[in-house]
Order: sequence, then structure tokens, then C-alpha cells
Amino acid sequence: MKRKQKKIFLLVLLILASGYIHAQQQLSLQEVKSRALENNKRLKKAQSDINASKAANASAKAASKPTIDASVFGLYLSDPFKTLLPEYSANGSLALTQVIYAGNKIQTAKKMTGSAVDLQTSQKELTEDEVMLSAETAFWQVVSLKEKTALAQQYLKLLNALKKDLQNSFDAGLIYKNDLLKVEVQENQAILDLTKANDGLAMAKLNLAQITGQYDANFDIKGDLGDEAALVRQSDIKTAVERRPEIGMLNKAVEIQQYKGELLQGDQKPTLAVSANGLASYGKKINFSDGSDDMAAFVGLVTLSVPILDWGARKQKVKEQGFQTEARKIELEQTKELLGIEIQNAWLMLNQSVIQIELSKKSLQQSQENLRLNQDRFDAGTVLGEDVLEAQVLWQKAYSDVIDAKTGCRTAEAAYKKAIGEY
Repeated sequence: MKRKQKKIFLLVLLILASGYIHAQQQLSLQEVKSRALENNKRLKKAQSDINASKAANASAKAASKPTIDASVFGLYLSDPFKTLLPEYSANGSLALTQVIYAGNKIQTAKKMTGSAVDLQTSQKELTEDEVMLSAETAFWQVVSLKEKTALAQQYLKLLNALKKDLQNSFDAGLIYKNDLLKVEVQENQAILDLTKANDGLAMAKLNLAQITGQYDANFDIKGDLGDEAALVRQSDIKTAVERRPEIGMLNKAVEIQQYKGELLQGDQKPTLAVSANGLASYGKKINFSDGSDDMAAFVGLVTLSVPILDWGARKQKVKEQGFQTEARKIELEQTKELLGIEIQNAWLMLNQSVIQIELSKKSLQQSQENLRLNQDRFDAGTVLGEDVLEAQVLWQKAYSDVIDAKTGCRTAEAAYKKAIGEY
């Protein structure tokens, strides 16, 4: 009776679980990538950096336009000042200032902040590539662990079937207890492996949820590792390197360093500006020319600032900036070399994973045939249960190797696309 109740409970649990799985969202690889691009916090930060650089560029452009400033203030004077000036007064001023020449620093600042916008845009492109690679890698990890879970369940069924046969043989007195115990030990390990696979799947889904900006892992994925895999021809490394956003970033970084040098050179040149200032005041007899209570005046001002002597400080700053620019150029060339190596390695790893799939599939076929033959001979009574158990272990490992090889190929393919700038 208790066994019957237990079966009913398990049946209800399975029905509820199946309904829960059915209610889960099914996400494809493309949907995972789209969500990652839309919700990932790294990309939101990158967009904020772009917005900040655009604001800096707009500020630099505004520096070439005239500025208008106004001020209003009230004044009260006590003794002895009120004997010379009105005791109370209200004053206002309006100033218009235009920089005529500033050693080309304004134009250079516009160019520099424009390059900063381009740099941050390339940075976002790099972040997008990294996020999509992380999302795809996490996606295939979930697929892999789902298949590993299914494999563990299938392996347990084989062990249970073998255990049942050996239990019957043991009950009949045909085998010893240790033959049965070997299967039970392997069954315990298989249960542990299934638990690990389920736990790994749960963590992989949480990782994928974080990358895609989801609040929980209440989703499932659609897709499998597939069987298609072919060797890939190597792309032109030099062209692929130039497509990488890292190169765009470093090119812009070199430009920015050069503009910084031009700004420092501008500090050695004169600055010319003009300004017009209108003044208005109201107070008792404030107009000292005719004694009236109001006064208005206009002041025009031309300012020329010429640097004369700073004991070589500005010159040394220019030299310092020149060395920093040269360092950026060297970094650019070094990065090109390193990216070339990365592309070569990604290509080799991809083709290696393709070969690994073919070899692992061949091993799986051989292990399946070996298991079939041992099972047939066991049924015929010509081999022991230990031989079948060993064949099952070999089959399980070969199947697991195929899953790993396919997963490695999918992630290697994604890494190669990112490496050649086609992700």
C-alpha cells in the first residue's frame, strides 16, 4: 500500500514538474544574444561612457562661441564709505566675451574630444563582442549540461537493468555477492554524477541569466549541439587584425595623445580675446558726472596674453607628451602582433575541435558495438556481468567525450569569429 502511495506521489510530482517546464520560457541562441546586448550591465556602462564623451565634445565645440554673462548685486556702505559713495545702490552688468585666437587649442580640443567619442564607440563594440561571446559560451554550456544530465539518466537505466539481471542471478545462486556489489558501487557513482550534472546545469543557467540581464533562471533553452562540423580555411590575418575594435581603440588613443601634444604647444602661443561689458547702477546721486540717481556705462576690452619665460616648463611638457604618444604607437604595433597570434591560435583550436569530434564519434560507435556484443554474450551466459559493466563505463565515457567535443567546437567557432572581427 505504501509503495502504491509512493508511486502516486511521484506521478503527481512528475506532472507538476512537466507543467512547470512547459511554462518556462524557451530561448534560442539568437534570443540569448539579443537579450545580452539589450540588458547586459557592461554594455549599459559602455553606452554611458559614450554619452559622457559626446557631452565633452559638445562642450569643446561651445568653447569657440562667444559667452554672455550677467550679474546683479545690491550694495550697502557704512561710514566712512557712504560719505564718498551712495549708501544704497543696485548694480547690474552684462558681459560678452569672444576668444579670437588661442594657439589653435580650441580647434584641437574639438578634434581630441571627437576622437574620444570614436574611442568609446570602439570600446563598446569590443564589449559587445565580449558579451556575445560570453553569452554564446554560457548557452552551449547549458546545452552541454542538459545532454550530460540526459546521459547520466540513461546510464543509470543501463546500470539498473544490469543490476536487476545480476540480482536474479545472485538470488538463484549463480554468482557471488561481490559481482552485484560492483554494479551497486558504480550505481552510486552514477547517482553522484547525475547530481553534479543537475547542480552544474542550475549554476550554468544562473550564469546565463546574469549575462542576459534576467532576474532569475526560470527559463529553458532550445537548441542542441548538432552534428555539423567542418574544417575552416584560415582568414587573412592582417585584414582580420585591422577589423578588431581593439585596433580602432588604439588608433584613436594615438590620435588623442597627438592632440594633447598640440594643446601643450598651444600653451606656448599667445591668446587674444575681446569683450564688451555693459554696466547699470541705481542709487542716490550715484552718477558722479551729473549727480543723478542712475548711471549706465559701456566698457570694451581687448586682452592679449603672451607667454614669455617659464624656464622651459612648457617645452618639457611637450617633450613628455611626445614620449607618451610614441609609447601608444609601440603599444599599437605590439597589440597587432598579439592579435595575430590570437587569431592563429583560435583557428588551430577550431580545426582541432572538429577533428576531435570525428575521433570521439568513432570511439562512441566502437564502444556501442562493444557494449552490444558484451550484452549479447552476457545474455547467452558466455561473459560475466563485470564485462558488461566495463563496457557500459566505456560507452558512458565515450558518449561524454562526444558531448565535450561538440561543446568545445561550438565555443571554439564563436571564439574564432570574435578573433577575426566577424562576430
